[in-house]
Amino acid sequence: MRKVKIGVIGTGSISDAHLQSYEQNDRADLTSVCDLNEERARLKAKKYGASKVYTDYRELLHDDEIDAVSICTWNNTHAEIAIAALENGKHVLVEKPLSKTLDEALKVKQAVENSGKILQVGFVRRYDNNIHTLKKFIENGDLGDIYYAKASSLRRLGNPGGWFSDKDISGGGPLLDVGVHIIDLCWYLMGRPKVKSISGNTYSQLGNRSNIKNLSFYKAADYDPAKNTVEDLANAIIRFENGASLVVDVCYTLHAQKDESIIKLYGDKGGAEIDPEFKIITEKYNTILNITPQVDSAGFDFASGFQNEIDCFISSCLGEAVPLSSVDDGVEMMKILTAIYESSQKGIEIQFDKGKVQI
Repeated sequence: MRKVKIGVIGTGSISDAHLQSYEQNDRADLTSVCDLNEERARLKAKKYGASKVYTDYRELLHDDEIDAVSICTWNNTHAEIAIAALENGKHVLVEKPLSKTLDEALKVKQAVENSGKILQVGFVRRYDNNIHTLKKFIENGDLGDIYYAKASSLRRLGNPGGWFSDKDISGGGPLLDVGVHIIDLCWYLMGRPKVKSISGNTYSQLGNRSNIKNLSFYKAADYDPAKNTVEDLANAIIRFENGASLVVDVCYTLHAQKDESIIKLYGDKGGAEIDPEFKIITEKYNTILNITPQVDSAGFDFASGFQNEIDCFISSCLGEAVPLSSVDDGVEMMKILTAIYESSQKGIEIQFDKGKVQI
């Protein structure tokens, strides 16, 4: 049985999801890890059985033994490392977002086309078992034409600090961190329609609220309360050429009673809720029905989602499948995300013409 030899670049918190999933895939052979922090890289290599440790990703990419890489680094390095990996003949799984800017994303796409290699973007929500189930309902017409979706991911106290809160490194705050997931998931389930216009707003009203006591939250490994240059909150209305629309809001911090996560889609024959729990809404014999699918997890199962994502990547590297989240989709997401920021900055609606931004 042929195995895909894997190198993981970046050993921060998200890398564990990649490393564990590779460990559980019989056709993946984790050979190398790389991190600027050599001690952290060595600890991860020991934990997951990798034989080689690098502190410079370029050296790892020059290793002819490696077939494919996972890129788990800061956002501002995604495009640079992805392009270098492709140019060195490696298949690539890159964490979301694909890049910091649309221009970078287009350069990655060109590198994919030039190399003929696989690039899969880490839109892990697409790989959730519940999404696979819902997709069957949608593809068989049970929801009809989906004309409206709404998604929220709101935290009352949830700025991770560190590189997440440094715009130069992250490219943005909650919109690029968590908003990318829920926007992509809605867009994917709506059939990936072409964007017509976007109107967005961002706010920086509360800061990171590091003064708050008695309530814990996730903190980056390099947490520094003195550094925060990203937005607190972003919202947008996205209109599509087919007449459908998506309303979204995301935040790191908000004067809200509790955290909130919702994803809902509405069609002319039925509706669906994904977060916080998987539900399907329809009608039969003039009666509205709320359907609760009998599934292993009512909400998003992080572990199985990542395992499915890694399994798909390995199968794609072996030529047996294609990624559910291609470089083209990564580029489209960057068009949407950057247009939301641009709309907020200029105070105008951003228009698209056949998928191209009109200034």
